[in-house]
Amino acid sequence: MAQGVFSGLGNLIKLLPTGTVFFYQFLNHVVSNNGDCKTINKYLTAILVGVCGFSCLFSSFTDSYVGDDGKTHYGVVTSKGIWPSTNSKNVRLSSYKLRFGDFVHAFFALLVFAVLVLLDQNTVGCFYPSSESLEKILLMVFPPIVGVVSSAVFMFFPNSRHGFGYPSTTNSSQDSKIERLLGTFGV
Repeated sequence: MAQGVFSGLGNLIKLLPTGTVFFYQFLNHVVSNNGDCKTINKYLTAILVGVCGFSCLFSSFTDSYVGDDGKTHYGVVTSKGIWPSTNSKNVRLSSYKLRFGDFVHAFFALLVFAVLVLLDQNTVGCFYPSSESLEKILLMVFPPIVGVVSSAVFMFFPNSRHGFGYPSTTNSSQDSKIERLLGTFGV
């Protein structure tokens, strides 16, 4: 069962900023003392979870565009468009407005990150060293439920943002160079 949960979480984790997940996975072992927490480790782990959770939330409100200079520019989406924005004549920056789906994505990205935290044995061992059988059952049941609900919600609210920490799907000039090079070799 745990393998199925991790497989489903692997698909959902694509919806989180990659740098945030890496940062959490990298530092969690150190700050949680591998699940054997003293008081300072609990505070450090709580701070790490809070900072990474905020990053997941905030990243849902960022986006990127390719400017007139051919470079990718990042900004925060607002009700009027993307901010900060440089003067770009060929890009309509007002089309990057804040939408209801951004709030939905932010909430569910935070929820998916919470599941990732709950599945981490170091964090659970730090805050709940002697978890009862009911809590263990909840930890096994909660992630698949969140996965199913989040997947359904993300189907109805597809994310078209490519902000901080998310891979860009735009065809950059580097991609074009590689495609042209491959084309010369008949690939």
